[in-house]
Amino acid sequence: MLQTPTTVQAQPLALPPPSGDPAPDLELVELELSLDGVAADEDGFSDAVRRAAGSLGGEFLFDLPASGLAADCRRIAALRIPEANGDGLKIVFALLDDGGTGIRVEDPSEETSDLKNFAHSFVGVLERMQRSLQ
Repeated sequence: MLQTPTTVQAQPLALPPPSGDPAPDLELVELELSLDGVAADEDGFSDAVRRAAGSLGGEFLFDLPASGLAADCRRIAALRIPEANGDGLKIVFALLDDGGTGIRVEDPSEETSDLKNFAHSFVGVLERMQRSLQ
């Protein structure tokens, strides 16, 4: 018995809708990778993030107790790292978790916006001091 050919129309491939979370910046991923597996307790935290920022051409600014500024966090370090587009440096935070065993990297958020403003002011003071010494 012969069958008559049927035509099947191909449907375009539908991509899933984008998630609500933006993709992480490349520089944050690089910094996170350079800190991956670093066993930094509270005493070694500053040194670990200083080396990681320096390896990317960035700067360690300061670190301080988290004091409730971020969830599951014991200490926060402010860093300036190169932007992916090469247009300067941006402020990011490295956070030592409550257990003192892991470091995560984050862009400033609403809850850390005051700390970001402080970091920018800190950079301004350092730059003025540098200019006055020249």
